[in-house]
Amino acid sequence: MGGPRRILVAGGGIAGLSAAAALHRAGLPVELVERRPAWPAEGAAITMHANGVRVLDDLGLGAALRRVSAVLPTWTFCDDRGEPLCTTDLAGFWGDVGPCLGVSRVRLQQVLVAGAAPVPHRLGVAVAGIDQDGTGVRARFDDGSTAEYDLVVAADGIRSTVRALTVGTPVPAGAGTMTWRTLAPIRPAGVGSLTMLMGDGCFVGLVPVGDGQTYGFAGMRSDRLDDPVPGRLTRLRHRFGHFGGPVPEFLAAVRCDEDVHSGPVEWLELDRWHTGRVVLVGDAAHAAPPHMGEGGSMALEDAVVLAESLAAGPVDAALEEFEKRRRPRVEWVQQQSRIAARAWVLPPAERNQVLRERGDQMLRDRYRFLAAAP
Repeated sequence: MGGPRRILVAGGGIAGLSAAAALHRAGLPVELVERRPAWPAEGAAITMHANGVRVLDDLGLGAALRRVSAVLPTWTFCDDRGEPLCTTDLAGFWGDVGPCLGVSRVRLQQVLVAGAAPVPHRLGVAVAGIDQDGTGVRARFDDGSTAEYDLVVAADGIRSTVRALTVGTPVPAGAGTMTWRTLAPIRPAGVGSLTMLMGDGCFVGLVPVGDGQTYGFAGMRSDRLDDPVPGRLTRLRHRFGHFGGPVPEFLAAVRCDEDVHSGPVEWLELDRWHTGRVVLVGDAAHAAPPHMGEGGSMALEDAVVLAESLAAGPVDAALEEFEKRRRPRVEWVQQQSRIAARAWVLPPAERNQVLRERGDQMLRDRYRFLAAAP
């Protein structure tokens, strides 16, 4: 048979909305379901590196993204007092690929929802069952309805329900790091681009985003811990209050406990990303530690490569081609993200000396593989 006659995308986050938009632009019949009753915008903000911006340009969404983002011309690593250790010229490195941008999750979601607007969708509906016969999929939904598809795209995150129903339930691996993420309605003095402050077993990153806001993310070497919402902001200020530079001004401007998101750093590696007529994309297939800021960009790249593969030939061959094209790039990001996760919490004297001597070159080497189109 030729290309798919009907495609279901399960999940309405970055991976799902971009997949729906890319498939629709490729002329493929697609619909989307999202289990939550409103479009999700989990977390606080995101650093969108140029390879991800390139995809949004290809989807016709780049201009809208730029209007709600802040350009990140450089990436600077500092010690915990705010003294610079190394700086990378992101604009010069990425060149014509595009800019690096900081954008809030809410604004990014709005851009993606607009891009997927022509795609039929249902909110508050989850996939509850999957039956396959080798040529198609019968999906059962938690509202009691059923439908037949040629392909189901699982874009429902690191704890994917569709993956559990088809491929299995692998346990995400932990990096031994806890993170906190939040937005402040200010731009601290001296924060004009991506700025990392490196402490002893901990770090704080500050990223300008649109609307005059600043995204802050902090991490520390720790086993998984429960950090309940009541009192979370006070504990955040206590844990990272010893940092200097722009950190105190940022922490003082965070508004409330509910604005602080917390969780462990996890990643996921699977031997296969598709089984029969179900294919996994984004975090459902290959979640990585966030230390390269490439999770969103990898999901976006998945979307356009999947659409290209499906538009070019039969479904079964397209899924093989999709995984063949994506695996080397994704595995590079996973490997380099794990290396960075370990390096960021090394003893300060050792880590800071390496950053002074080779930090710029190391970062360039880490991202160079991503400059070419996916």
